[in-house]
Amino acid sequence: MSEPKNLLEVKHLKQYFEVPNGFMKTLKLKAVDDVSFEIKEGETLGLVGESGCGKTTVGRTILQLYKPTSGEVWFDGKLIQSKKSIEEFRKKAQMVFQDPYSSLDPRMTVSDIIGEPLDVHRMYGSKKERDEKIRHLMGLVGLSTEHATRYAHEFSGGQRQRIGIARALAVEPKFIVCDEPVSALDVSIQAQILNMFEDLQEQLGLTYLFIAHDLLVVKHISTRIAVMYLGKLIEIGPSDELYHHPIHPYTTSLLSAVPIPDPKIARANERILLSGDVPSPLHMPGGCPFRTRCPHATEKCAEVMPELREMSPGHKVACHHV
Repeated sequence: MSEPKNLLEVKHLKQYFEVPNGFMKTLKLKAVDDVSFEIKEGETLGLVGESGCGKTTVGRTILQLYKPTSGEVWFDGKLIQSKKSIEEFRKKAQMVFQDPYSSLDPRMTVSDIIGEPLDVHRMYGSKKERDEKIRHLMGLVGLSTEHATRYAHEFSGGQRQRIGIARALAVEPKFIVCDEPVSALDVSIQAQILNMFEDLQEQLGLTYLFIAHDLLVVKHISTRIAVMYLGKLIEIGPSDELYHHPIHPYTTSLLSAVPIPDPKIARANERILLSGDVPSPLHMPGGCPFRTRCPHATEKCAEVMPELREMSPGHKVACHHV
């Protein structure tokens, strides 16, 4: 079997925002700073890190919801830059948002919400065909077609997220950015939605960028995992490899905080607590952004940002002290 090709390639992506700082002055907030990775066709790349590290900004910048400050996004071998390429890309790439309560218009029925992308991209020939497509999409995500005339507020969080997923699937995309799609849901509902994502991937041949801060969720669904810290990608590798053999001290500390259901193992496991404060993204330290909290930091860390180096097949890390 031949190796699947790269569907998405992100090269040296930067996303800086101007933040007001006094009269007529601004500071640069480096939300995403020189991030590069690729996602193969049919795989799921999990993107993790604590709140404010730039995960969501990466997803939104890839989909051109924010215009990149610099860097390139390649999709299916084409550079996404011109207006025409962005329009074509938006038919093949969609987003499922974090909050199913605020991402759906309360004045629209379920049928209108799911049908909106079909209207925008003119993907039907008659009203009958439109209705059939909406019914099919509702069936795909486990919603009853009787609910088509109801409004979003009449549904639970899990059902609303299903509506959001059906809306994303309407244009028959190849690639979906899932921005913390289960973090606002109960744990029992989370499992149902995650299993549905996996089933849809198998049925429709989808490729995911799955953004989350819960490492257990990411391990369950991802083929590979990438770890971000303050706008930088610091480790990336196959899911099991990264989970069982983390290299970067930040990844190790994140994994030590994951709850373990077995009390004996949990007691034996030592929690790695990081000292020091998270630097302000407006006043970033020089060199490695993690050095202010790293137990192994040296002068070199303050001077030079480490590059991502491959330590084992597919497992890369940005650290001077590996």
